[in-house]
Amino acid sequence: MPHRVRPDRTRALRRRLLLASGLAGLTAMGVAAPAQAARPELLLRFSHVVAAGTPKGQMALHFQRLVAQRSAGRIRVEVYPDSQLYGDEDELEALKLGAVELLAPSLSKFGQAGLPEFEVFDLPFLFDDLAQVRRVTQGPVGRRLLERLAHQQMVGLGFMDGSFKQMSANRPLRAPADFKGLRLRVQASRVLVAQMRALGAEPVVLPFGETRRALARRVVDGAENPLSNFLTQGLQAVQTDLTLTRHGYLGYAVVSHPRFWDSLSAADRALLRQALAESLAFGNRLSAELDRQALAQVLDLPRLRVHALSLPERAALQRTAQAVQQNFEQRVGHGLLAEVRGAIASTTAAED
Repeated sequence: MPHRVRPDRTRALRRRLLLASGLAGLTAMGVAAPAQAARPELLLRFSHVVAAGTPKGQMALHFQRLVAQRSAGRIRVEVYPDSQLYGDEDELEALKLGAVELLAPSLSKFGQAGLPEFEVFDLPFLFDDLAQVRRVTQGPVGRRLLERLAHQQMVGLGFMDGSFKQMSANRPLRAPADFKGLRLRVQASRVLVAQMRALGAEPVVLPFGETRRALARRVVDGAENPLSNFLTQGLQAVQTDLTLTRHGYLGYAVVSHPRFWDSLSAADRALLRQALAESLAFGNRLSAELDRQALAQVLDLPRLRVHALSLPERAALQRTAQAVQQNFEQRVGHGLLAEVRGAIASTTAAED
């Protein structure tokens, strides 16, 4: 079993109370609720775990603005970023209990929630670029995966790109031997745990919001993150080296709960779906642009050493992690991975 780091007892208690009391307990627990405007007819609480300045955070705020405009204030979206309400370990439970109406979890979360098909997005070195990812998420495979969320009492409303992940530590990670003996933070995903083990590291399952503190205290030695998360979490203050591995994809799905979603009128569902579709497109454009900007920023950081892999180095890491894809295929079945590879191949053919 991978090592798991539990959040401190104060945070765990706070979250349990929030699950029980919803927004009613926010002020008492020291979380500022949004400023009170005219009472809306419909309130949606949108909780996520990353900073407001990240592409996902900006997508949620864009959705908030569109809904306010198009409903003339009748529908209000309250956005709670940066684990203000719920973190990685309890946000799906909060959705089931009706404590929030919208989430945008990373795709890794759904494997642990009983939907192992979503682990395909965690496979190392499967995708080369966002065009390949979008051929999967915006095509028949993506539609079926969103429909599968109904099996775990969720309504899948759409996918959003995060970015490709890079490896950080206090030494370069250019070859499999460099990973030996390191404790590296991962999300609660069987694929990501297997990936780190294949590379020779010890995986440590840890909520995203606890990562920086764990790195500062040397509970873990390194982590994998898109560049925007690396910067917004200030990881350059606790890591000396960033290796541009682009080894895995990080994406999100926006979900609601059937009980809430079915309670809406057809007109309100249509309004929310359209606003969300436009917001996800906005978020995807922003994600690609901010990733380019983030690369320029990390290269300018004075105390951070940034390492680019050569083609042979990347190929060596890819060979080492190949067994992870084979194990996934055995567990989930050949069909899904074959469809994903087919979509990737069609992207490459279209580019040619």
